[in-house]
Amino acid sequence: RAEAQSRAVVFLPGKDRIDVIIGQKYFTSYLYGDKLTKPVLFPVRSPSGIVVNRGYPLTKVKGESTDHPHHTGIFFTYDKVNNNGFWNSTAPPPQIKHVKVTEMSGGAGKGTLSTVMHWIGKSGKVLLEEKREMVFLAGEDEYAIDFSIYLTAQDTKVVFSDTKEGMFAIRVAGWLKEAGGSGRYFSSNGDETEKNIWGKRARWVCLQGKKDGRTVGIAIFNHPSSVNYPTYWHALGYGLFSANPLGQYAFEKSRGLENAQPFQLTLEPGEKAHFRFRIAIYEGVRTKEQLEQRFSEFAKEK
Repeated sequence: RAEAQSRAVVFLPGKDRIDVIIGQKYFTSYLYGDKLTKPVLFPVRSPSGIVVNRGYPLTKVKGESTDHPHHTGIFFTYDKVNNNGFWNSTAPPPQIKHVKVTEMSGGAGKGTLSTVMHWIGKSGKVLLEEKREMVFLAGEDEYAIDFSIYLTAQDTKVVFSDTKEGMFAIRVAGWLKEAGGSGRYFSSNGDETEKNIWGKRARWVCLQGKKDGRTVGIAIFNHPSSVNYPTYWHALGYGLFSANPLGQYAFEKSRGLENAQPFQLTLEPGEKAHFRFRIAIYEGVRTKEQLEQRFSEFAKEK
């Protein structure tokens, strides 16, 4: 019983937010509202309470960078959608607007929060409906969130032009950065550091560092059912850690690949695309072998 309680996932709704509590400890909040250009998960804490995301622009942390104000917590967005820049947007429009919650069910070791959002272009027209399921998992020394996202084109054809500015991302705290922090990226391919990981495909990428004498890391896994799997990575030393399956041409051209091909995801009205990721925030060292094992378990899930 005590074990179940220590892993219980509870949702507490408030104004323009839903707080996520795991084992009676605050983990994160799903934030939305008219002022935000997209819903975000912010702040994000490790099981012992260490904040792993950058505070700016929502909170001030002494000595922290204040670049790229559109990088807020954990977020999902993209920059070239029928020529609407959803990624770089810091004031609506365009906006990914939270419409409603369709499921909010806590439980022992697991809780599900499902929402509907509208991707509204500069003209005020709804381009895409986003149906998102977030499953919060309370593990040993680890909190994870499974994101299953369906984007459905509404009454216009929607074209996602290839750009590096996307898609499923977290902006990490200063101490976890690879450039000037303690963090180091490594991937399922056996590559290490931003230089060798950026713009390549990989099943998963991890960023692991140290804070207050503890090893803390973030791993992002891409599910095989997801669009253009395995995803490309827009993982940068200054702290942006992003999986971007739609930036194919931009990445391949930047890496000097001959005959780089655009992916150019195109959805006719009513057509949908599926994106699926798991993000794990953990404490203690994780090896490539351990993460590969975690990935293979995730990959088998329907």
